[in-house]
Amino acid sequence: MRGARVVDGSGRDAYVADVGVVGGRIAGIRRSGRRLRGRRNVDADGLVLAPGFIDMHAHSDLALLTDPSHEAKAAQGVTLEVLGQDGLSYAPSDDTVLKELRTQLAGWNGDGADVDFDWRGVGEYLDRLDRGIAVNAAYLVPQGTVRAMAVGWDDRPATPAELDRMKELVARGLAEGAVGMSSGLTYTPGMYASDSELTELCRVVASYGGYYCPHHRSYGAGALEAYADMLTLAENAGCALHLAHATMNFGLNAGRAPDLLALLDRAIAAGADVSLDTYPYTPGCTTLVALLPSWAAAGGPEATLARLRDDPTAERIRYALEVEGSDGSHGVPMDWRTIEISGVADPANTGLIGTRLDGWPAARRLLLGDRLGSTILQHVGDEANVRTIMRHPAHTGGSDGILHGAKPHPRAYGTFPHYLGHYVRELGVLTLEECVAHLTGRPAARLRLPDRGLVRVGHRADLVLFDPTTVAAGATFDRPRTLPSGIPHVLIDGRFVIEDGRRTQALAGRSVRRTPWPAGAR
Repeated sequence: MRGARVVDGSGRDAYVADVGVVGGRIAGIRRSGRRLRGRRNVDADGLVLAPGFIDMHAHSDLALLTDPSHEAKAAQGVTLEVLGQDGLSYAPSDDTVLKELRTQLAGWNGDGADVDFDWRGVGEYLDRLDRGIAVNAAYLVPQGTVRAMAVGWDDRPATPAELDRMKELVARGLAEGAVGMSSGLTYTPGMYASDSELTELCRVVASYGGYYCPHHRSYGAGALEAYADMLTLAENAGCALHLAHATMNFGLNAGRAPDLLALLDRAIAAGADVSLDTYPYTPGCTTLVALLPSWAAAGGPEATLARLRDDPTAERIRYALEVEGSDGSHGVPMDWRTIEISGVADPANTGLIGTRLDGWPAARRLLLGDRLGSTILQHVGDEANVRTIMRHPAHTGGSDGILHGAKPHPRAYGTFPHYLGHYVRELGVLTLEECVAHLTGRPAARLRLPDRGLVRVGHRADLVLFDPTTVAAGATFDRPRTLPSGIPHVLIDGRFVIEDGRRTQALAGRSVRRTPWPAGAR
Protein backbone atom coordinates (compact mmCIF):
# COMPACT_ATOMS: atom_id res chain seq x y z
CA MET A 1 0.00 0.00 0.00
CA ARG A 2 1.76 3.14 -1.22
CA GLY A 3 1.32 6.60 0.23
CA ALA A 4 -1.42 5.65 2.67
CA ARG A 5 -2.49 7.85 5.54
CA VAL A 6 -1.86 5.35 8.31
CA VAL A 7 -4.23 5.51 11.28
CA ASP A 8 -2.61 2.74 13.26
CA GLY A 9 -5.23 1.85 15.88
CA SER A 10 -3.33 3.28 18.85
CA GLY A 11 -5.13 6.62 18.89
CA ARG A 12 -1.93 8.47 17.96
CA ASP A 13 -1.74 10.94 15.10
CA ALA A 14 -1.91 9.64 11.54
CA TYR A 15 1.14 9.60 9.28
CA VAL A 16 1.82 8.92 5.60
CA ALA A 17 3.74 5.76 4.75
CA ASP A 18 4.14 2.78 2.47
CA VAL A 19 3.10 -0.48 4.15
CA GLY A 20 4.28 -3.84 2.85
CA VAL A 21 2.66 -7.21 3.45
CA VAL A 22 4.35 -10.60 3.13
CA GLY A 23 2.98 -13.99 4.11
CA GLY A 24 -0.07 -12.67 5.90
CA ARG A 25 1.81 -10.21 8.10
CA ILE A 26 2.93 -6.60 7.93
CA ALA A 27 6.53 -6.82 6.76
CA GLY A 28 7.53 -3.18 6.47
CA ILE A 29 6.43 0.40 7.14
CA ARG A 30 8.39 3.13 5.38
CA ARG A 31 7.57 6.77 6.12
CA SER A 32 10.24 8.36 3.92
CA GLY A 33 13.04 7.54 1.47
CA ARG A 34 12.85 4.92 -1.24
CA ARG A 35 9.36 3.50 -1.72
CA LEU A 36 8.49 -0.10 -0.92
CA ARG A 37 7.90 -2.33 -3.93
CA GLY A 38 6.08 -5.62 -4.19
CA ARG A 39 4.39 -7.99 -6.59
CA ARG A 40 1.17 -6.01 -6.11
CA ASN A 41 1.33 -2.25 -5.50
CA VAL A 42 -1.83 -0.48 -4.35
CA ASP A 43 -1.92 3.28 -4.82
CA ALA A 44 -3.33 4.43 -1.48
CA ASP A 45 -2.98 8.16 -2.04
CA GLY A 46 -5.92 9.87 -0.35
CA LEU A 47 -6.93 6.69 1.50
CA VAL A 48 -6.68 5.81 5.18
CA LEU A 49 -5.00 2.50 6.04
CA ALA A 50 -6.21 1.12 9.36
CA PRO A 51 -6.27 -2.23 11.11
CA GLY A 52 -9.32 -4.30 10.22
CA PHE A 53 -12.34 -3.49 12.33
CA ILE A 54 -13.29 -5.81 15.19
CA ASP A 55 -17.01 -6.33 15.78
CA MET A 56 -17.20 -6.98 19.51
CA HIS A 57 -20.85 -8.06 19.41
CA ALA A 58 -21.95 -10.13 16.40
CA HIS A 59 -24.72 -12.63 15.74
CA SER A 60 -23.19 -14.31 12.69
CA ASP A 61 -22.92 -17.72 14.37
CA LEU A 62 -24.76 -19.45 11.50
CA ALA A 63 -24.46 -16.75 8.82
CA LEU A 64 -20.72 -17.36 8.52
CA LEU A 65 -21.53 -20.96 7.58
CA THR A 66 -24.47 -20.35 5.27
CA ASP A 67 -23.34 -17.20 3.43
CA PRO A 68 -19.75 -17.61 2.19
CA SER A 69 -19.54 -14.03 0.89
CA HIS A 70 -20.75 -12.46 4.17
CA GLU A 71 -20.64 -9.02 2.54
CA ALA A 72 -22.68 -7.58 5.39
CA LYS A 73 -19.49 -7.50 7.45
CA ALA A 74 -16.64 -7.88 4.95
CA ALA A 75 -17.73 -4.81 2.98
CA GLN A 76 -17.67 -2.73 6.18
CA GLY A 77 -14.01 -3.53 6.77
CA VAL A 78 -14.75 -5.98 9.57
CA THR A 79 -12.01 -8.60 9.80
CA LEU A 80 -12.98 -10.22 13.13
CA GLU A 81 -16.34 -10.87 14.78
CA VAL A 82 -17.00 -12.02 18.35
CA LEU A 83 -19.76 -14.65 18.38
CA GLY A 84 -21.60 -16.56 21.10
CA GLN A 85 -23.28 -13.40 22.40
CA ASP A 86 -26.10 -12.76 24.86
CA GLY A 87 -25.72 -16.13 26.52
CA LEU A 88 -27.23 -18.12 23.64
CA SER A 89 -25.53 -19.98 20.82
CA TYR A 90 -25.09 -23.49 19.48
CA ALA A 91 -22.04 -24.78 21.35
CA PRO A 92 -21.75 -26.54 23.67
CA SER A 93 -24.92 -28.51 23.04
CA ASP A 94 -26.44 -31.96 22.82
CA ASP A 95 -29.21 -33.20 20.56
CA THR A 96 -32.03 -32.14 22.90
CA VAL A 97 -30.69 -28.68 23.71
CA LEU A 98 -29.76 -28.03 20.09
CA LYS A 99 -33.34 -28.66 19.00
CA GLU A 100 -34.60 -26.20 21.62
CA LEU A 101 -31.97 -23.61 20.68
CA ARG A 102 -32.92 -23.74 17.02
CA THR A 103 -36.46 -22.75 17.99
CA GLN A 104 -35.37 -20.22 20.62
CA LEU A 105 -32.93 -18.48 18.25
CA ALA A 106 -34.98 -18.64 15.06
CA GLY A 107 -35.66 -14.90 15.25
CA TRP A 108 -31.91 -14.19 15.37
CA ASN A 109 -30.52 -16.75 12.95
CA GLY A 110 -33.36 -18.64 11.30
CA ASP A 111 -34.03 -22.23 12.30
CA GLY A 112 -30.81 -23.54 10.78
CA ALA A 113 -32.53 -25.84 8.31
CA ASP A 114 -29.70 -25.24 5.84
CA VAL A 115 -26.94 -25.93 8.38
CA ASP A 116 -25.23 -29.25 9.04
CA PHE A 117 -24.86 -29.10 12.80
CA ASP A 118 -21.92 -31.47 12.81
CA TRP A 119 -20.48 -30.13 16.07
CA ARG A 120 -21.46 -30.28 19.71
CA GLY A 121 -18.51 -28.81 21.62
CA VAL A 122 -16.95 -25.36 21.39
CA GLY A 123 -13.74 -26.73 19.91
CA GLU A 124 -15.68 -28.63 17.26
CA TYR A 125 -17.57 -25.45 16.31
CA LEU A 126 -14.31 -23.52 16.00
CA ASP A 127 -12.88 -26.36 13.91
CA ARG A 128 -15.90 -26.01 11.63
CA LEU A 129 -15.11 -22.32 11.19
CA ASP A 130 -11.52 -23.23 10.34
CA ARG A 131 -12.67 -24.91 7.14
CA GLY A 132 -12.84 -21.36 5.75
CA ILE A 133 -15.10 -18.38 6.42
CA ALA A 134 -15.32 -14.83 5.13
CA VAL A 135 -13.91 -13.05 8.20
CA ASN A 136 -12.20 -14.18 11.40
CA ALA A 137 -14.30 -15.16 14.40
CA ALA A 138 -13.78 -15.47 18.14
CA TYR A 139 -16.31 -17.14 20.44
CA LEU A 140 -17.77 -16.64 23.91
CA VAL A 141 -19.12 -19.58 25.90
CA PRO A 142 -22.88 -18.81 26.11
CA GLN A 143 -23.96 -19.07 29.75
CA GLY A 144 -27.66 -19.55 28.93
CA THR A 145 -26.85 -22.49 26.69
CA VAL A 146 -24.63 -23.92 29.42
CA ARG A 147 -27.50 -23.60 31.89
CA ALA A 148 -29.84 -25.34 29.47
CA MET A 149 -27.34 -28.20 29.25
CA ALA A 150 -26.96 -28.58 33.02
CA VAL A 151 -30.27 -27.39 34.52
CA GLY A 152 -32.73 -27.24 31.65
CA TRP A 153 -35.13 -24.37 30.98
CA ASP A 154 -36.70 -24.26 34.44
CA ASP A 155 -36.78 -21.15 36.62
CA ARG A 156 -35.05 -22.50 39.71
CA PRO A 157 -31.68 -22.43 41.46
CA ALA A 158 -29.04 -24.87 40.28
CA THR A 159 -28.15 -27.73 42.56
CA PRO A 160 -24.50 -28.07 43.64
CA ALA A 161 -24.05 -30.89 41.13
CA GLU A 162 -25.58 -28.78 38.35
CA LEU A 163 -23.36 -25.85 39.23
CA ASP A 164 -20.33 -28.12 39.03
CA ARG A 165 -21.52 -29.30 35.62
CA MET A 166 -21.85 -25.71 34.41
CA LYS A 167 -18.37 -24.85 35.67
CA GLU A 168 -17.02 -27.89 33.84
CA LEU A 169 -18.72 -26.88 30.59
CA VAL A 170 -17.42 -23.31 30.83
CA ALA A 171 -13.89 -24.52 31.58
CA ARG A 172 -13.96 -26.94 28.68
CA GLY A 173 -15.13 -24.24 26.28
CA LEU A 174 -12.37 -21.90 27.41
CA ALA A 175 -9.77 -24.66 27.18
CA GLU A 176 -10.93 -25.29 23.60
CA GLY A 177 -10.36 -21.67 22.62
CA ALA A 178 -13.29 -19.47 23.71
CA VAL A 179 -12.22 -15.96 24.73
CA GLY A 180 -14.70 -15.58 27.58
CA MET A 181 -18.32 -16.10 28.59
CA SER A 182 -21.48 -14.20 27.69
CA SER A 183 -24.86 -13.94 29.41
CA GLY A 184 -28.28 -12.75 28.31
CA LEU A 185 -29.90 -11.81 31.60
CA THR A 186 -33.20 -10.79 30.05
CA TYR A 187 -33.26 -14.02 27.98
CA THR A 188 -34.26 -17.46 29.19
CA PRO A 189 -32.82 -19.66 30.56
CA GLY A 190 -29.73 -17.57 31.41
CA MET A 191 -31.77 -14.98 33.29
CA TYR A 192 -32.79 -17.63 35.83
CA ALA A 193 -29.22 -17.69 37.21
CA SER A 194 -28.57 -15.90 40.49
CA ASP A 195 -25.65 -13.52 40.91
CA SER A 196 -23.92 -16.08 43.13
CA GLU A 197 -24.20 -18.69 40.37
CA LEU A 198 -22.82 -16.26 37.81
CA THR A 199 -19.98 -15.32 40.15
CA GLU A 200 -18.90 -18.95 40.39
CA LEU A 201 -18.86 -19.26 36.61
CA CYS A 202 -16.95 -15.99 36.25
CA ARG A 203 -14.26 -17.29 38.59
CA VAL A 204 -13.71 -20.07 36.09
CA VAL A 205 -13.54 -17.51 33.27
CA ALA A 206 -10.99 -15.46 35.23
CA SER A 207 -8.80 -18.50 35.82
CA TYR A 208 -8.41 -18.86 32.06
CA GLY A 209 -7.75 -15.16 31.45
CA GLY A 210 -11.08 -14.64 29.71
CA TYR A 211 -13.65 -11.90 30.15
CA TYR A 212 -17.33 -11.81 31.07
CA CYS A 213 -19.69 -10.16 28.59
CA PRO A 214 -23.19 -9.74 30.05
CA HIS A 215 -26.33 -8.44 28.46
CA HIS A 216 -27.36 -7.45 31.94
CA ARG A 217 -30.70 -7.54 33.70
CA SER A 218 -32.18 -4.23 32.53
CA TYR A 219 -31.52 -1.49 30.01
CA GLY A 220 -34.69 0.29 31.11
CA ALA A 221 -36.07 0.60 34.65
CA GLY A 222 -33.21 0.16 37.10
CA ALA A 223 -30.57 0.22 34.36
CA LEU A 224 -27.92 1.90 36.50
CA GLU A 225 -28.51 -0.61 39.28
CA ALA A 226 -28.16 -3.42 36.75
CA TYR A 227 -24.82 -2.04 35.56
CA ALA A 228 -23.65 -1.66 39.15
CA ASP A 229 -24.67 -5.26 39.82
CA MET A 230 -22.42 -6.49 37.00
CA LEU A 231 -19.50 -4.40 38.26
CA THR A 232 -19.88 -5.87 41.74
CA LEU A 233 -20.20 -9.39 40.37
CA ALA A 234 -17.04 -9.06 38.27
CA GLU A 235 -15.14 -7.57 41.20
CA ASN A 236 -16.17 -10.45 43.47
CA ALA A 237 -15.11 -12.97 40.81
CA GLY A 238 -11.85 -11.20 39.95
CA CYS A 239 -12.94 -11.26 36.31
CA ALA A 240 -12.50 -8.77 33.48
CA LEU A 241 -15.83 -7.27 32.41
CA HIS A 242 -17.05 -6.19 28.98
CA LEU A 243 -20.53 -4.64 28.97
CA ALA A 244 -22.54 -5.65 25.91
CA HIS A 245 -24.37 -2.94 23.90
CA ALA A 246 -23.99 -0.58 26.84
CA THR A 247 -26.97 1.64 26.19
CA MET A 248 -29.34 3.64 28.38
CA ASN A 249 -32.70 3.07 26.71
CA PHE A 250 -36.33 4.14 27.11
CA GLY A 251 -37.62 7.59 27.99
CA LEU A 252 -36.87 7.27 31.70
CA ASN A 253 -33.12 7.06 30.88
CA ALA A 254 -32.92 9.90 28.34
CA GLY A 255 -29.81 11.99 28.98
CA ARG A 256 -28.53 9.71 31.75
CA ALA A 257 -25.40 8.42 30.00
CA PRO A 258 -23.15 10.63 32.20
CA ASP A 259 -24.48 8.77 35.25
CA LEU A 260 -23.46 5.45 33.70
CA LEU A 261 -20.01 6.72 32.74
CA ALA A 262 -19.43 8.12 36.23
CA LEU A 263 -20.26 4.67 37.62
CA LEU A 264 -17.74 3.07 35.25
CA ASP A 265 -15.07 5.68 35.98
CA ARG A 266 -15.31 5.02 39.71
CA ALA A 267 -14.90 1.30 39.14
CA ILE A 268 -11.96 1.77 36.77
CA ALA A 269 -10.27 4.17 39.20
CA ALA A 270 -10.61 1.47 41.86
CA GLY A 271 -8.79 -1.03 39.62
CA ALA A 272 -11.60 -2.75 37.71
CA ASP A 273 -10.84 -4.08 34.21
CA VAL A 274 -13.90 -2.82 32.34
CA SER A 275 -14.73 -2.17 28.69
CA LEU A 276 -17.96 -1.85 26.75
CA ASP A 277 -19.38 -1.80 23.24
CA THR A 278 -22.18 0.08 21.51
CA TYR A 279 -23.71 0.44 18.07
CA PRO A 280 -24.23 3.96 16.62
CA TYR A 281 -28.04 3.89 16.32
CA THR A 282 -30.95 4.50 18.67
CA PRO A 283 -33.36 1.59 17.98
CA GLY A 284 -32.60 -1.87 19.29
CA CYS A 285 -33.32 -5.23 17.70
CA THR A 286 -34.31 -8.52 19.28
CA THR A 287 -36.98 -11.21 19.10
CA LEU A 288 -40.60 -10.57 20.00
CA VAL A 289 -40.64 -13.51 22.41
CA ALA A 290 -37.77 -11.95 24.38
CA LEU A 291 -40.18 -9.30 25.69
CA LEU A 292 -42.33 -11.81 27.57
CA PRO A 293 -42.03 -12.16 31.35
CA SER A 294 -39.51 -14.81 32.30
CA TRP A 295 -42.12 -17.02 33.95
CA ALA A 296 -43.93 -17.29 30.61
CA ALA A 297 -40.83 -18.84 29.00
CA ALA A 298 -39.97 -21.30 31.78
CA GLY A 299 -39.69 -24.85 30.49
CA GLY A 300 -38.53 -23.91 27.01
CA PRO A 301 -40.11 -22.94 23.69
CA GLU A 302 -42.88 -25.53 23.62
CA ALA A 303 -44.00 -24.57 27.13
CA THR A 304 -44.04 -20.91 26.04
CA LEU A 305 -46.25 -21.71 23.05
CA ALA A 306 -48.62 -23.67 25.28
CA ARG A 307 -49.00 -20.66 27.59
CA LEU A 308 -49.67 -18.37 24.65
CA ARG A 309 -52.47 -20.68 23.45
CA ASP A 310 -54.18 -20.63 26.86
CA ASP A 311 -56.46 -17.56 27.14
CA PRO A 312 -56.19 -16.97 30.92
CA THR A 313 -52.40 -17.34 30.85
CA ALA A 314 -52.14 -15.09 27.80
CA GLU A 315 -54.09 -12.46 29.73
CA ARG A 316 -51.57 -12.72 32.59
CA ILE A 317 -48.79 -12.18 30.06
CA ARG A 318 -50.57 -9.11 28.67
CA TYR A 319 -50.93 -7.63 32.15
CA ALA A 320 -47.25 -8.24 32.90
CA LEU A 321 -46.25 -6.54 29.66
CA GLU A 322 -48.64 -3.59 29.56
CA VAL A 323 -49.20 -2.79 33.23
CA GLU A 324 -46.31 -4.13 35.30
CA GLY A 325 -43.47 -3.89 32.80
CA SER A 326 -42.09 -7.42 32.45
CA ASP A 327 -38.49 -8.37 33.17
CA GLY A 328 -38.19 -9.36 29.50
CA SER A 329 -39.05 -5.77 28.50
CA HIS A 330 -36.66 -4.23 31.03
CA GLY A 331 -39.29 -3.33 33.62
CA VAL A 332 -40.93 -0.72 31.38
CA PRO A 333 -44.67 -1.02 30.61
CA MET A 334 -45.08 -1.84 26.93
CA ASP A 335 -45.72 0.88 24.40
CA TRP A 336 -46.61 -1.18 21.35
CA ARG A 337 -46.01 1.81 19.08
CA THR A 338 -42.26 1.34 19.63
CA ILE A 339 -42.31 -2.22 18.25
CA GLU A 340 -41.71 -2.66 14.50
CA ILE A 341 -41.80 -6.10 12.88
CA SER A 342 -38.54 -6.72 11.02
CA GLY A 343 -38.69 -10.46 10.32
CA VAL A 344 -41.18 -13.32 10.36
CA ALA A 345 -40.93 -17.08 10.16
CA ASP A 346 -44.32 -17.82 8.55
CA PRO A 347 -44.62 -16.46 4.98
CA ALA A 348 -48.27 -15.76 5.72
CA ASN A 349 -47.10 -12.97 8.02
CA THR A 350 -44.86 -11.26 5.44
CA GLY A 351 -47.30 -8.37 5.06
CA LEU A 352 -46.61 -7.36 8.67
CA ILE A 353 -42.93 -6.60 8.03
CA GLY A 354 -42.23 -2.92 8.53
CA THR A 355 -45.45 -2.31 10.47
CA ARG A 356 -45.89 -1.40 14.12
CA LEU A 357 -47.74 -3.74 16.43
CA ASP A 358 -51.14 -2.39 17.47
CA GLY A 359 -51.44 -4.27 20.74
CA TRP A 360 -51.19 -7.57 22.56
CA PRO A 361 -53.74 -9.50 20.45
CA ALA A 362 -51.64 -8.85 17.33
CA ALA A 363 -48.41 -9.73 19.15
CA ARG A 364 -49.92 -12.96 20.47
CA ARG A 365 -51.13 -14.02 17.03
CA LEU A 366 -47.73 -13.32 15.52
CA LEU A 367 -45.85 -15.24 18.21
CA LEU A 368 -48.09 -18.28 17.68
CA GLY A 369 -48.06 -18.05 13.90
CA ASP A 370 -44.27 -17.71 13.76
CA ARG A 371 -43.67 -20.25 16.53
CA LEU A 372 -41.69 -17.56 18.39
CA GLY A 373 -39.54 -16.78 15.33
CA SER A 374 -40.50 -13.10 14.92
CA THR A 375 -37.82 -10.40 14.93
CA ILE A 376 -38.46 -6.81 15.95
CA LEU A 377 -36.94 -3.35 15.99
CA GLN A 378 -37.56 -1.56 19.27
CA HIS A 379 -37.51 2.23 18.94
CA VAL A 380 -36.50 3.16 22.49
CA GLY A 381 -33.02 4.75 22.29
CA ASP A 382 -31.69 8.23 23.03
CA GLU A 383 -29.29 10.00 20.63
CA ALA A 384 -27.59 12.07 23.34
CA ASN A 385 -26.79 8.87 25.24
CA VAL A 386 -25.40 7.24 22.08
CA ARG A 387 -23.01 10.13 21.45
CA THR A 388 -21.90 10.46 25.06
CA ILE A 389 -21.12 6.78 25.58
CA MET A 390 -19.11 6.40 22.36
CA ARG A 391 -16.66 9.03 23.58
CA HIS A 392 -15.61 7.04 26.65
CA PRO A 393 -12.05 5.63 26.67
CA ALA A 394 -13.34 2.13 27.49
CA HIS A 395 -15.68 2.13 24.48
CA THR A 396 -15.42 -0.27 21.53
CA GLY A 397 -17.68 -0.87 18.54
CA GLY A 398 -20.13 -3.73 18.31
CA SER A 399 -22.86 -4.03 15.70
CA ASP A 400 -25.18 -6.41 17.56
CA GLY A 401 -26.06 -7.19 13.97
CA ILE A 402 -28.90 -9.66 13.46
CA LEU A 403 -28.71 -10.62 9.79
CA HIS A 404 -31.87 -12.72 9.66
CA GLY A 405 -35.20 -11.27 8.60
CA ALA A 406 -36.60 -9.38 5.65
CA LYS A 407 -35.97 -5.94 7.19
CA PRO A 408 -33.01 -6.23 9.56
CA HIS A 409 -31.63 -3.38 11.60
CA PRO A 410 -29.21 -1.37 9.40
CA ARG A 411 -26.53 -1.73 12.07
CA ALA A 412 -25.85 -5.22 10.67
CA TYR A 413 -24.65 -3.72 7.37
CA GLY A 414 -23.64 -0.24 8.46
CA THR A 415 -22.20 0.09 11.97
CA PHE A 416 -18.54 0.71 11.16
CA PRO A 417 -18.87 3.08 8.18
CA HIS A 418 -21.63 4.89 10.12
CA TYR A 419 -19.16 5.59 12.94
CA LEU A 420 -16.60 6.90 10.43
CA GLY A 421 -18.90 8.81 8.09
CA HIS A 422 -21.57 10.20 10.40
CA TYR A 423 -20.01 10.49 13.85
CA VAL A 424 -16.46 11.36 12.74
CA ARG A 425 -16.71 13.28 9.48
CA GLU A 426 -20.18 14.84 9.74
CA LEU A 427 -20.63 15.41 13.48
CA GLY A 428 -17.08 15.41 14.85
CA VAL A 429 -18.10 13.43 17.93
CA LEU A 430 -14.79 11.55 17.69
CA THR A 431 -11.60 12.30 15.82
CA LEU A 432 -10.64 9.83 13.13
CA GLU A 433 -7.73 8.53 15.20
CA GLU A 434 -9.93 8.10 18.28
CA CYS A 435 -12.65 6.30 16.36
CA VAL A 436 -10.27 3.87 14.65
CA ALA A 437 -8.73 3.04 18.03
CA HIS A 438 -12.22 2.28 19.39
CA LEU A 439 -12.83 -0.11 16.49
CA THR A 440 -9.41 -1.82 16.37
CA GLY A 441 -6.71 -1.44 19.03
CA ARG A 442 -9.01 -1.34 22.04
CA PRO A 443 -11.04 -4.43 21.15
CA ALA A 444 -7.85 -6.33 20.29
CA ALA A 445 -6.52 -5.46 23.74
CA ARG A 446 -9.74 -6.72 25.38
CA LEU A 447 -9.43 -9.96 23.41
CA ARG A 448 -5.74 -10.26 24.40
CA LEU A 449 -4.63 -10.49 20.78
CA PRO A 450 -1.00 -9.38 20.77
CA ASP A 451 -0.61 -9.32 16.98
CA ARG A 452 -3.88 -7.71 15.86
CA GLY A 453 -5.57 -4.35 16.13
CA LEU A 454 -2.55 -2.18 15.25
CA VAL A 455 -0.57 -1.36 12.12
CA ARG A 456 2.80 -2.66 13.30
CA VAL A 457 5.57 -4.65 11.65
CA GLY A 458 4.98 -8.31 12.47
CA HIS A 459 1.26 -7.91 13.12
CA ARG A 460 -1.36 -9.79 11.17
CA ALA A 461 -2.19 -8.15 7.87
CA ASP A 462 -5.88 -7.69 8.67
CA LEU A 463 -6.27 -4.25 7.12
CA VAL A 464 -8.83 -1.87 5.66
CA LEU A 465 -8.33 0.98 3.20
CA PHE A 466 -11.09 3.60 3.17
CA ASP A 467 -11.67 7.10 1.83
CA PRO A 468 -12.29 9.40 4.81
CA THR A 469 -14.10 11.92 2.60
CA THR A 470 -16.71 9.46 1.29
CA VAL A 471 -16.94 6.50 3.67
CA ALA A 472 -20.57 6.07 4.68
CA ALA A 473 -23.13 3.44 5.58
CA GLY A 474 -25.40 2.61 2.69
CA ALA A 475 -27.83 0.76 4.93
CA THR A 476 -30.90 2.65 6.13
CA PHE A 477 -34.04 1.57 7.94
CA ASP A 478 -35.86 1.54 4.60
CA ARG A 479 -33.03 -0.24 2.70
CA PRO A 480 -31.15 -2.09 5.43
CA ARG A 481 -29.09 -4.43 3.23
CA THR A 482 -27.41 -1.71 1.15
CA LEU A 483 -23.62 -2.02 1.25
CA PRO A 484 -21.41 0.88 2.38
CA SER A 485 -19.42 3.23 0.17
CA GLY A 486 -15.85 4.48 0.40
CA ILE A 487 -14.19 1.18 1.44
CA PRO A 488 -12.32 -0.08 -1.65
CA HIS A 489 -10.00 -2.66 -0.07
CA VAL A 490 -10.15 -5.08 2.86
CA LEU A 491 -7.45 -7.68 3.59
CA ILE A 492 -7.53 -10.62 5.96
CA ASP A 493 -4.29 -12.50 6.54
CA GLY A 494 -2.82 -10.48 3.68
CA ARG A 495 -5.47 -11.68 1.21
CA PHE A 496 -7.95 -9.34 -0.44
CA VAL A 497 -11.51 -10.13 0.60
CA ILE A 498 -12.70 -6.79 -0.82
CA GLU A 499 -10.71 -5.54 -3.82
CA ASP A 500 -11.62 -2.39 -5.73
CA GLY A 501 -14.94 -2.38 -3.89
CA ARG A 502 -15.92 -5.93 -4.84
CA ARG A 503 -16.06 -9.12 -2.82
CA THR A 504 -13.44 -11.64 -3.93
CA GLN A 505 -13.76 -15.41 -3.64
CA ALA A 506 -11.31 -15.57 -0.71
CA LEU A 507 -12.42 -17.32 2.46
CA ALA A 508 -9.51 -15.99 4.49
CA GLY A 509 -11.19 -16.05 7.89
CA ARG A 510 -10.52 -18.60 10.60
CA SER A 511 -11.30 -19.02 14.28
CA VAL A 512 -9.32 -16.80 16.63
CA ARG A 513 -8.80 -18.72 19.83
CA ARG A 514 -7.99 -17.56 23.32
CA THR A 515 -4.32 -16.80 23.88
CA PRO A 516 -3.02 -19.17 26.59
CA TRP A 517 -2.91 -17.44 29.96
CA PRO A 518 0.44 -17.57 31.79
CA ALA A 519 0.38 -19.75 34.88
CA GLY A 520 -0.31 -17.69 37.99
CA ALA A 521 -1.11 -14.51 36.04
CA ARG A 522 -4.21 -12.41 36.68
